[in-house]
Amino acid sequence: DVQAAAAKVRTAWLAYARDTLPAPVTGYVAQRRVQVGQRVAPGTPLMAIVPLDGVWVDANFKEVQLKHMRVGQQVTLSSDVYGRGARYHGRIEGFSAGTGSAFATLPAQNATGNWIKIVQRLPVRIALDPAELAAHPLRIGLSMTVDADTRDESGSQLGAARNTRYSTDVFAQYDAQADAEIDRIIKQNEMVSRAMAAQPQPQSQSQRVATHQRNANPG
Repeated sequence: DVQAAAAKVRTAWLAYARDTLPAPVTGYVAQRRVQVGQRVAPGTPLMAIVPLDGVWVDANFKEVQLKHMRVGQQVTLSSDVYGRGARYHGRIEGFSAGTGSAFATLPAQNATGNWIKIVQRLPVRIALDPAELAAHPLRIGLSMTVDADTRDESGSQLGAARNTRYSTDVFAQYDAQADAEIDRIIKQNEMVSRAMAAQPQPQSQSQRVATHQRNANPG
């Protein structure tokens, strides 16, 4: 019974705590699909949050330009928004595993023999200087001009395999708070039960009559 009651308390606590949805990152709201007063079901996309203080550049270089490009090389960039007056400095972090056409919705599969060679482009990820990014903020999808310094070829052509993951521990805090509330209720009930057990039990009518007779006729 106690475990069943604790499960009900946990469900109610989590339902109450999760009426506020925390974001894993701090950013700007984009593509908002929800309105005030609208009812949403679990799993419904509400909005997109873009952390503009941590954006990067995907430079689409031609395949003939990749021969001397390596991870770690210095890059100079300029944006069409600010012009040549605002310079960004970054470094190459890695290369995509395939060209843009390879991951297209309908990739080219021309096997008829009448094939025209088209120069492919490979996305190259470039990390930007946070201080320069704060001075001249960028937005998603802007056009950039990239100049890579390919003289230092000591780096590798394949970046380290790693995943960028945004997470939040706020739900773990909710679980801990629910456990604390359950423990508090159980301890409170135990104290009440012990206090009631320590109190003298009221005598029944027959017990009171027997006691009175013993007191009236001693010996």
